[in-house]
Amino acid sequence: MEHINTKEPWIKSIIQFAHNSKIPLILSVVLAVISVLGGLIPYVAVYQILVYLIDDVPTMQTIIFWVLIAALGYFIQTLFHAISSYFSHLAAYHILEEIRLQLAERLLRAPLGHILNQSVGKIKNTIIDRVETLELPLAHIIPEGISNLFLPIGIFIYMLTIDYRLALASLVTVPIAFIFYAIMMKNFNTQYQHYMDASNQVNSVIVEYIEGIEVIKTFNQTNDSYEKYSNAIIDFKNYTLKWFRSTWPWMTLGNAILPSTLIGTLPVGLLLYHNHTIEPAQLIISLILSMGLIYPLMKFTVFVNDFKAIEYAVNDTKAYLNLEALPVVDKETGTLPNYNIAMNHISFSYNDEREVIQNLSLTIPEKSYTALVGPSGSGKSTIVKLLARFWDVTNGSITIGSVNIKNIHPNDLSKQISYVSQDNFLFKMSLLENIRMGNPQASNEEVYIAGNLARCDTFISQLKDGYHTDSGEAGNKLSGGEKQRIAIARAILKDAPIIILDEATAFTDPENEAEIQKSFNELAKDKTLIIIAHRLSTIRHADQIVVLQKGSIHGIGSHDELLSNNQLYRNLWKAHIGSKENISIPSSNQSQEVSPNV
Repeated sequence: MEHINTKEPWIKSIIQFAHNSKIPLILSVVLAVISVLGGLIPYVAVYQILVYLIDDVPTMQTIIFWVLIAALGYFIQTLFHAISSYFSHLAAYHILEEIRLQLAERLLRAPLGHILNQSVGKIKNTIIDRVETLELPLAHIIPEGISNLFLPIGIFIYMLTIDYRLALASLVTVPIAFIFYAIMMKNFNTQYQHYMDASNQVNSVIVEYIEGIEVIKTFNQTNDSYEKYSNAIIDFKNYTLKWFRSTWPWMTLGNAILPSTLIGTLPVGLLLYHNHTIEPAQLIISLILSMGLIYPLMKFTVFVNDFKAIEYAVNDTKAYLNLEALPVVDKETGTLPNYNIAMNHISFSYNDEREVIQNLSLTIPEKSYTALVGPSGSGKSTIVKLLARFWDVTNGSITIGSVNIKNIHPNDLSKQISYVSQDNFLFKMSLLENIRMGNPQASNEEVYIAGNLARCDTFISQLKDGYHTDSGEAGNKLSGGEKQRIAIARAILKDAPIIILDEATAFTDPENEAEIQKSFNELAKDKTLIIIAHRLSTIRHADQIVVLQKGSIHGIGSHDELLSNNQLYRNLWKAHIGSKENISIPSSNQSQEVSPNV
């Protein structure tokens, strides 16, 4: 889908969305118009029957003929409306499918870091709920709206052929009703924006209340939290009712006056009949037609609120479709000459804010073991995410095997790097298939081997269905450390030459950490290993330890070298050792460390 102008009217965007399905959509409009024309036929038939009855010359054959004509018109209206609805819905859901696929594709191409910073609820709301809102204009407003516009136009033209004065008299209520509607719509855009803000606020409070229910109960904050929750809902209700109540009188007046066409046609028609200007049949059919003239227009008054909801849906959808995508090379890169990593004077900032990485240069040799340490906010995770190309560097370059990662196809870059973080997600599938995500072509036996190397067998064997246990059930039974081992099994199965462990044991209990460290040892064999760790005792034997501070390298060296000549590292080490002594961690767990050559 082409880039969509965010400032263009929403109806133009809707038409642009429908570009690839324009044939069925145009067909639905044409069929809807034919349906409307069919709906006019019964009026013509009734008029002819009235003429025959008033002239007192009808025959049963004539009446039956016009009754059949009326029935035929009704049949045409119903049949073509149904076919029109079929094509409009066919086009609509094809367009919705295409939009959702385009959104998913755009999310894949956008910087991963940007997506991770988005609210999951907002993304879900856009892809599912907002996009679904577009079904209304595509399947209904476009075909039915156009046909409903043609219907009153057709009736009005038909009334003009009967008597233009009666036709004009039928419109007398339109300007009066529109005055009331205009008063009702005063400040509508501002009010609707406030309504959406209030709606988002109450949704946020509800999500916060549900997600924080454990903390609320733990710290006995049920009364205060429930009060905040209930107040948000009550405030939203009060605001909504206040706005609605301010519009109800004007809406009621408009809805009452607009369809009251007899106010104009009845006195004018009787006057014309009294003056022998029109025939009785003309008067009767004009009265009937005038009552059918306004009803289709009434639907547009209902669509006003829908139009605004659609506008918001279109804008939210366009915002994601217009996400800036990472530049991608046209073809896959192929095999790299080696896996030496070089960061050359790289800088990076989020949204043009302050630089979180500043002119940093770092070399990581192939099959070496590098640890990144430093205070919180020093840029450790940002560096490895730049290497995995969650974002692109602002300045400088990152190369693997002397090839700029911007020139490596994302599929190839993904094959070269296994990224294991502290937060690991299990898909709604069996544990077997969750591990197989690391290599979709792997056999069951290869999955079992990876699971065994990651020390998953110890807990999977205790599950009723073993590796075939659904993650939805297992997710409630597995600890964070056990989920971590599933993630490590994925990485082992993937067998990428570069391994990134991003604080992978930050929240792991000592027992699980011992098992996970053994898993890391299996994962790191003959690999380029990059680890971010707060527990400095686990990375003492790294080939190089990079000490970071405020996005810059504060020092590089071995554990002993840094203890000798780097004050920041000494402070970090003292804090770590002091913490371990205070919580009395058993020495058997203290000795665990990651080694790429174990």
